[in-house]
Amino acid sequence: MSHIKFLTFFFFFFLIVSCDDFEVVPVHLDTYLKLYTQDKGQVMSAVQNSLFDDITKYINYGVSLYTITYNTTYKGENIKASGLVAFPETTHNVPILNFNHGTTSLHRDAPTEDLFQYSFFSNAASAGYIFVIPDYLGFGVSDDILHPYYRSDITGLTIVDMLKATKELAEIEGYNFNGNVFLSGYSEGGFATMSAHKTLEENNFQGLNLVASAPAAGGYDMTGMLNYFLSLGTYHQPYYLAYVAISYKTSYDWGLQLSDIFNEPYASLIPQYFNGQYSGGEINSVLSYSVNLLLNENFRNNFYTDPSLNVVVEAFEENSFNQWVPKTKMFMYHGTADITVPYQNSVDTYNNFIANGVNSSLVEFIPLESRTHSTGAIPYILDIFDKFENLK
Repeated sequence: MSHIKFLTFFFFFFLIVSCDDFEVVPVHLDTYLKLYTQDKGQVMSAVQNSLFDDITKYINYGVSLYTITYNTTYKGENIKASGLVAFPETTHNVPILNFNHGTTSLHRDAPTEDLFQYSFFSNAASAGYIFVIPDYLGFGVSDDILHPYYRSDITGLTIVDMLKATKELAEIEGYNFNGNVFLSGYSEGGFATMSAHKTLEENNFQGLNLVASAPAAGGYDMTGMLNYFLSLGTYHQPYYLAYVAISYKTSYDWGLQLSDIFNEPYASLIPQYFNGQYSGGEINSVLSYSVNLLLNENFRNNFYTDPSLNVVVEAFEENSFNQWVPKTKMFMYHGTADITVPYQNSVDTYNNFIANGVNSSLVEFIPLESRTHSTGAIPYILDIFDKFENLK
């Protein structure tokens, strides 16, 4: 009898100790570092003295900012990625708000590198969100590879894997994530947002409930983007074309040469300038603003008919959203005066959604009247706080 009592005591003792000593064993999260904590007053002061003072009505909490690295996949292999996570200092259950940044070619522009800018953006956590900003692959801890620019599948997975890692970090650090997710982003970040939306819907990840997304000013119809470029005499951001081409060549392992797309000397120059050390403006300066001088004649005239270019056509179609039917709330934004990523590209994408059976109450299109690519960002950011607050 005493032997049975001892075993019973040992069992309950082991159970109690095991529960008390329970630790989260991260699968997606690799490393994390807490940078600082700011109280509500410090956050309020920073936001009040900025262009975003309209959102002070949502500031409720102090904020703690972390850098993290996490596991994701590139070309079928595990790779480490990085980003910033900001937590609101509250015991309340709160959702995630993901923000995806726009195009950059500079490694020093990554959120984990440019803390002056992105630590300010992290104040959004004070509105009651776990705020998540990925570097993207090719930046931060993964800057030894070329950023897979405008690759929907890779980008979507990279963002979702960061959401999973953030969920683990919240549990480790004692923050209460309620499982709900909001996605946002501007320019390339708009494309990244739509990519993450699609990835979440198609995979139904446990513990990540997508409530709504707000992609803005992205190039969602890549074939339409190319047709736009080919219709122009000049284009003021030629490095965008070069970025897509070298990204696709690298991430798809094309045998196709850059000289099959670009004229010389540009075909030979492009690889030298996408090493993370040159800005878009610096890359533009060694390219040509003339579409005819930049792109070779066969590519311009025979893009859809030359069999050797089929891989390019297929890649552009694969990374477009024309055939996708979103099932979760989406707010699409675009400046009506945008000629960098043309306004019509978003209009066409939205019209395709409606033609494919999406209800206009599910996907709302919000024109940013008279706004260009650069001037549309602030009104977009201010408006999504109102939209998302109503869905919290």
